Amino acid sequence: MELALKEAHAAAGRGETPVGAVVVREGVVIGAAGNRVREDDDPTGHAEILAIRQACAALGQSRLDGADLYVTLEPCAMCAGAIAHARIRRLYYGAPDPKGGGVDHGPRLFTQPTCLHRPEVYGGLDERRCAAVLKDFFAALRD
Repeated sequence: MELALKEAHAAAGRGETPVGAVVVREGVVIGAAGNRVREDDDPTGHAEILAIRQACAALGQSRLDGADLYVTLEPCAMCAGAIAHARIRRLYYGAPDPKGGGVDHGPRLFTQPTCLHRPEVYGGLDERRCAAVLKDFFAALRD
């Protein structure tokens, strides 16, 4: 989660919503990214999507069996769908997202009978620090 937080801080430095994600397989980081929605003019430029793309490119395949994803904020429904399609083994996230989350809030994608794959989900990992990055970022925007 430390590397995901580093990616979140880098995203904040670029003016992006500070979310970071890291894909790890067999103890090796194979993808890491922060949000790039504004920078790339891409609504799919979420940290999770970008980290999954990197990991797939690194392995030369579309499935990430045995890989774990660490992300600072509960993934939205779009990212949860990508996680399922990539066959991520475990999802670890920091701060919950009651408004935009798609895992433990909102559509709860992995509980739907039509969901292709259900990763193990562990929320609240380093929650205070992950939430603080977001709170500090949005407080600074308001000031």
